[in-house]
Amino acid sequence: MNMTFPRLLLEHARQRPNEHALREKEYGIWQTWSWQRAADEVRWMACGLTSLGFKAGNNLAIAGNNRPHLYLTFLAVQSLRGIPVPMYQDAVASEMAFVLQDADIHFVFAEDQEQVDKMLELRETLPGLTHIIYDDPRGMRNYDEPGLISVEQLFELGREFEKKNSGFYAQALEQVKSDDVAVILYTSGTTGKPKGVCQTHSAFIGAATGSKEVDGLLTSDNMICYLPPAWVGDFLFSIAQWLVVGFTINCPESAETLSIDMREIGPTYYFAPPRVFEGMLTSVSIRMEDAGKLKQWMYKSAMNVATRVGSDILDGQSVGIGDRIKYKLGDWFVYGPLKNVMGLSRIRVAYTAGAAIGPDLFRFFRSIGVNLKQLYGQTETCAYVCLQKNGRVKLNTVGEAAPGIELKIAENGEVLVKGVSVLKEYYQRPDATAEVIDENGYFKTGDAGVIDHDGQLRIIDRAKDVGKLAGGAMFAPNYIENKLKFFPQIKEAVCFGHDRDQVMAFINIDYEAVGNWAERQGLPYGGYVDLAAKPQVLEMVRDCVEKVNADLAREEGMEDTQIARFLVLHKELDPDDDELTRTRKVRRGFISEKYKVLVDGLYEGKPEQFIETQVKFEDGRTGKVSATLKLADAKTFPATRAAA
Repeated sequence: MNMTFPRLLLEHARQRPNEHALREKEYGIWQTWSWQRAADEVRWMACGLTSLGFKAGNNLAIAGNNRPHLYLTFLAVQSLRGIPVPMYQDAVASEMAFVLQDADIHFVFAEDQEQVDKMLELRETLPGLTHIIYDDPRGMRNYDEPGLISVEQLFELGREFEKKNSGFYAQALEQVKSDDVAVILYTSGTTGKPKGVCQTHSAFIGAATGSKEVDGLLTSDNMICYLPPAWVGDFLFSIAQWLVVGFTINCPESAETLSIDMREIGPTYYFAPPRVFEGMLTSVSIRMEDAGKLKQWMYKSAMNVATRVGSDILDGQSVGIGDRIKYKLGDWFVYGPLKNVMGLSRIRVAYTAGAAIGPDLFRFFRSIGVNLKQLYGQTETCAYVCLQKNGRVKLNTVGEAAPGIELKIAENGEVLVKGVSVLKEYYQRPDATAEVIDENGYFKTGDAGVIDHDGQLRIIDRAKDVGKLAGGAMFAPNYIENKLKFFPQIKEAVCFGHDRDQVMAFINIDYEAVGNWAERQGLPYGGYVDLAAKPQVLEMVRDCVEKVNADLAREEGMEDTQIARFLVLHKELDPDDDELTRTRKVRRGFISEKYKVLVDGLYEGKPEQFIETQVKFEDGRTGKVSATLKLADAKTFPATRAAA
């Protein structure tokens, strides 16, 4: 069947024209698009683009936050057999330049003044950017640049074109094929220049259909869209699943109002990377630390019950009547209000992916009744390889092969994938495509993993990151880093140890959580650098590191990778300083080179080390931050075995 995203939109408009397709909160009021309105606006956009000279095979870049017109632009471009190319909206102009040049972009959808300014700046060196279409007119009254038009003007052009060319849009849709490229998603560039991943309509529709079957997704479900539209996860959830299932997607007013907007919408289906759930738990921890003694006692008592039986109740397993009564009371007084504050009260299914999630963090949300599960995939697999089925959720796996997916482990431990969701190719990079697809058609994920006796996949780390200590023990840095990041005081961690005798760690404190703690301790500080350097903060972090060491000592194969020494960095690791990708993955190699003097200091046993670091500010200026860092020892533990 030749099914495509524009055709799915038309089917919804035909079958349920007046039901809610999209919502957007603007000026505090929720605005609603019916399926018919969405289909009409996509048609006008497509005709308007055609009148401007956009043709089949052209690429159109998209830069902006989650907005209805942004998502409809994807469909308008696809209707013409063009290819949308979303870019990370928080990227600086110079980072966007690579994508615009690599994908030969002439048309851009820019959400607002900020994005338009970037495009106008880039047009000085990329004169091929002939057309810039903007959505939000605020601040742009006096803009009079050639090729700059609003979405409303594009609609008008489209309506005029349609009057003169009746039947054009229907004919254009007939030309769109399921194996056409539906989107080019650029990788985060963790190990070099980003590559454009070409994914077809059929690949994403296959992924969305499989996940719909596994989780029983309904047209009555509500999804909130707040993650970067350039990220594969947002395309899967906010476009592919939206159109395959037909639920309602909701665009929050801003990042600052997200928690309020979530409480108002009450999403039933939710997706967030681990860092978002980490942030939620940090917020809960801060609230509890500020609460009175009675509330602290209630929270602790209720969480003891939840930790013991919450996950079993969620999975429908047998639990004693006494514990069920205690859990119900806990739900009334603690878990329910907690979920309401986080906007998770109506959640039927919640997923996390993008990075490994700490088992304790995972257990917390499931224990309070949030059906949080993990999925596994990459940009090259439509974020769809493994799913966790209800009743078969394990804390340390990412589930079993999703419908339409074949999974196997190579001799070197790398996870290999074949099936509906695998990329068509890298954009104009046949060499790179050949490197990742083996002779049997399997995609090489680059992740190291094992499949357990239940057929569930456990990801150990990135295959390239898994190394060995000098003594031969396996070293999986990301696994250790995620354990550290469970603590609300720790925002980021970077571990070193390959070919070394011991493991060392850099720690970024969470400024809000540690700042709140410092204020309650009566500890004055003058900003991040000063707070990170406090001896009391160092001791707090040492306690966290040693708890992780005790945990590692109980895990077979991980006991030798306990952290011997650590330091608290004087600045936050930042994508603008190239230390993290835009999806906040650690660039470990870059960090080890940039901070080589600190790594050497840890391994040489120095008690402290001076460093001066160049940083980039939000307005593009650069400056320097310097500090003398304390390099601290951590207690390690003899290997033990956790009770079965």
